[in-house]
Amino acid sequence: MRRTCLIHPTLIEGEKSMSQRIRPATRRNLNRLGTCSVLAGSLSLLSATAFAQELEEVVVTAQKRSQNIQNVPIAITAFTADALKAKGISDIHQLSNLTPNVNLDSGAPFSGDSSVLSASIRGIGQDDFAFNLDPGVGVYLDGVYLARTIGANQNLLDVDRIEILKGPQGTLFGRNTIGGAINIVTHTPGTERRFTAQATTGRYNRRDFAFTADLPISDKLLSSLTFSSLVRDGYQKTIPFPSTVPFTVDPPNAYPKAGFDTSDTRGGQNQQVMRGKLLWLSSDAFSLTVAGDWQHQNQSSTAATVLSVQATPANIFGFLYNTCISNPASALNDPVNGPAAFISPVVTNTSTGVCGPRAAGTGLAPGGAPLAGAGYVNKNGNNLLLPGSTSPRIFWNFDNTQTGDIDTTYSNGVSFAKNDVFGTSITGDWTLSDNMSFKSITGYRQINWDVGIDLDGLPEQIQEVTDSQHQFQVSQEFQLTGALLSDKLHYAAGLYYFKEAGYVHDFVPFQGILMVYDIQNDVNTTSYATYFHTDYAVTDKFTVTVGGRYSKERKKFIGGQADLDGFSYKISGCNPPGDLAGNHIPNLPPNLAALTCQAFLGFPEPSQPLRYFPAGENQQNFNVFTPTVGAQFQITDDVMVYASWKKGFKSGGWTTRLSQPIATGDQAEFKPEIAKSSELGVKSELFNRRLLMNAAVFYTKYDEIQLNVQQGPSPVVQNAGDATIKGVELEMQAILGGGFSLNFAGGYLDGKYTFINPDTLIPPGSDLPKTPKYKVTIGPTYDLALTNGASMRFGVDYTKADKIFNDSLNTPELRRPSTNSLGASIHYLAPDDYYEIVLGGTNLTNDRYLTVGSINLAAGEKVGTYNAPKEWYLTARVNVGGK
Repeated sequence: MRRTCLIHPTLIEGEKSMSQRIRPATRRNLNRLGTCSVLAGSLSLLSATAFAQELEEVVVTAQKRSQNIQNVPIAITAFTADALKAKGISDIHQLSNLTPNVNLDSGAPFSGDSSVLSASIRGIGQDDFAFNLDPGVGVYLDGVYLARTIGANQNLLDVDRIEILKGPQGTLFGRNTIGGAINIVTHTPGTERRFTAQATTGRYNRRDFAFTADLPISDKLLSSLTFSSLVRDGYQKTIPFPSTVPFTVDPPNAYPKAGFDTSDTRGGQNQQVMRGKLLWLSSDAFSLTVAGDWQHQNQSSTAATVLSVQATPANIFGFLYNTCISNPASALNDPVNGPAAFISPVVTNTSTGVCGPRAAGTGLAPGGAPLAGAGYVNKNGNNLLLPGSTSPRIFWNFDNTQTGDIDTTYSNGVSFAKNDVFGTSITGDWTLSDNMSFKSITGYRQINWDVGIDLDGLPEQIQEVTDSQHQFQVSQEFQLTGALLSDKLHYAAGLYYFKEAGYVHDFVPFQGILMVYDIQNDVNTTSYATYFHTDYAVTDKFTVTVGGRYSKERKKFIGGQADLDGFSYKISGCNPPGDLAGNHIPNLPPNLAALTCQAFLGFPEPSQPLRYFPAGENQQNFNVFTPTVGAQFQITDDVMVYASWKKGFKSGGWTTRLSQPIATGDQAEFKPEIAKSSELGVKSELFNRRLLMNAAVFYTKYDEIQLNVQQGPSPVVQNAGDATIKGVELEMQAILGGGFSLNFAGGYLDGKYTFINPDTLIPPGSDLPKTPKYKVTIGPTYDLALTNGASMRFGVDYTKADKIFNDSLNTPELRRPSTNSLGASIHYLAPDDYYEIVLGGTNLTNDRYLTVGSINLAAGEKVGTYNAPKEWYLTARVNVGGK
């Protein structure tokens, strides 16, 4: 007899009546059956009951209707709630090791926040958190698109199922799913009272607590509530700077920032999440679900380790900083014998040069603040002193940033990641007939985000990055699904509306010489789409697929990045902005000599001389058709082969983080990405469903790749070029007998540039970032039945992945070497599953590697974040009611 995985019926579209959608025994059966964990082009987890005789089936809605995952001609990985619990997985990024050709990192370069999801599927993704950039992998929460990577690393406590869809999903999921989609389905209220609570302790003073409850109000009105709190200390400690003499640094409020919080450790967690649902079963033909979620986060920043500091004078900012703090004013102003002799007296002078007073930040928008205090030099001429100070400044070089341990740092500056995210959705399901259903999904989400991370490895404010973002979005989707022609033709059609608006403000002091501040960076996006998707059974064994989506999108942007310290004016010798260029730079032609310094250097706004972007609104419009075609053939009842071709699209936009003025907004534009992918796959269930073995090969043409490229102090986004990506995936899941089961997953990727934009400075022959050549996972499990009716489960997961580069320039210091990850757990399940005790460990090999990294050419620094060391955890879980 074939087992069927019971996904909660309200999650399944296309049911024939509402009476079929809610069954009182659903939750009871789920608990008894255990986890449904099935393959469809990718491996999931095996968590069947002890000594199961066959693997479970699972139903998914990847094509907007309910289907056995093995019959869907898409490479999908499905994880269920019990599978996530079995592996101790609490957020999305932890699924990375279990899914081939998928890379999921928590955090992005200089984001400082582990809630940011840096997702890449089959070599296509996005490794940045900025509001002006869109993700390459779309994340959906109960059908609502999460437009930002901030907060996308979702807490997975009350999740019923996660579907990871590989390859472009432009037809059914739309914009910004060019690499794939992650579809999260949270718990739906049950018809019986149920309460589940769990507590976890572990290394680094881990103290997690969570509960979920089903609270039916009546037969027709059901509710659920979930809460979790995840708290632990950081694994990187701040230690005192080893100076034998007192030293002076800028006060914390010397520069405008998004916040001033600090922490004794970095890489910790302090996050609370609440979710709730109210389900109204109006009739057999109509149901309405109102859902809400709220996330509050107030934790330390991610860890940061200085990897190198470039020697001066190639390190221009470091060279100027060190020159200013290590010479008296008399030397800095001496054009013959002082450093001015080999630099320039207009650069080092203490009145209008780099070593002089800080600029006042003329032309700031409300909320901005001028730079406090004077520059680096003590006017009485004392070496290495600040005005009024008797202690030296800290010299900037590689040696004094290194503690000798990646889990300690001298950085004692800003360290915070504050995030308040909330959202609500209203979903209506109508059964119009036995063969037709209609669904409406209305969503609203909002993000308030402030982060700060100290990247310089010193108590001084060499590079303290803080950022503030606010975002809101509204979306509406209408779906019509059904079947025609005696169930030979299945269709899904829909209309989609999306609107997003908000801003991003960066605050970054580079050695106190260049102070980047966003006067205004406002983004506004409106998108409309219509789509259709059909499967037609030509015969009982042969089916063809045709679909398409037409998207119309309008983006608006106001760029307002500025340099509060006026570095461009100071370094050029043309300072202050209102002076005539001819007063500073001799032998200029008359037409240039009459210009102000501001006009001479190209700063576009007369009333805001420090602003890089011209004022006013910029606009881009995109009209894109993203089709899909395919065919599948059922060779036998247990073996299916399929072929497909798909197109995906990711929006263009504008880069921020400029360090030079631009005359027009289109100088900051980048074009949309386009991916066209072909795939061949086979899905099989063998030996009476004791073995699932699936494989897929694919080829993708990836054009106008949007990548961050470092130019001086600025990580700017450009269209880096075009590439081809080809690969293969092989997954197996087997019941071996005697309580033993085995999972295997392997993936191979070969991504090569076919064209590199020479303006990006990407070296020829570079690898695409975040794209390992191979990744292999093996996971044996042993279930042992005890005489008292309880059971024990022993599980191990080992993943081997090839090296990758964490940045587009393939910087050697940012290279992630080949990694070896080992996790293990021991479970004790009491009779009838009333409670469970789990002892487990992660990264038991203590393999340390960079998860993110960044370079700053002008500041002369390379910095990165290492993954957490090995950890142990102990979880106790109690189930009451709803058995």
